[in-house]
Amino acid sequence: MITLEETSVKDIIKKSLSKAISYSEYRTLVNDLTEQKSTSGAEKTEALVNYTMLNNQRMKRWDKTVKLSENAKERIASYSKNITWLVITESWCGDAAHVIPVLNVLAEHNHHIDLKLVFRDENPELMDQFLTNGGRAIAKLIIIDNVTGEVVNTYGPRPSEATKMVVDYKSAHGKLTPEFKEDLQRWYNKNKGQNVIDDLLDLLEL
Repeated sequence: MITLEETSVKDIIKKSLSKAISYSEYRTLVNDLTEQKSTSGAEKTEALVNYTMLNNQRMKRWDKTVKLSENAKERIASYSKNITWLVITESWCGDAAHVIPVLNVLAEHNHHIDLKLVFRDENPELMDQFLTNGGRAIAKLIIIDNVTGEVVNTYGPRPSEATKMVVDYKSAHGKLTPEFKEDLQRWYNKNKGQNVIDDLLDLLEL
């Protein structure tokens, strides 16, 4: 028996999917925002504009450099269910800039996976269905079965190793400092998306 709550979530997802864009469209949009010295989202502060510009450069780099091992290619290619990867994001989000290009590479290696993106501030109802510890943390990946419309799983806002780093640091220091955030960026650069790849392959049980 389908509950009213399940129906509501499906309706919210369906509404958001009608506004979703492809990764290619997302990259074009972020590049355009960079040229316009602007940003996605409800706030248009100078700091967020600068983050958007920085993230555009990050994604350009990852689009060229993220690589799948032969084993990872074989594993992702073996996935046979038709699913949509719906990602909630904003152009200013640093974690999104590191994670989403990796998701795109994985999706490119399996025609059963349809990667779509929506903006958090334009989809508050959707975001509020997929909070992380009560917060609107992004990037958030929602994995949807295209046949049933059911949510199979979620992922994010960070890969597992980065999440552990954040949790451990908050436990020790109470909050994230600018120095820690720099360390986190260095970790992303050193890891080259491999933790995201491993996490998603495990999530898909491959």
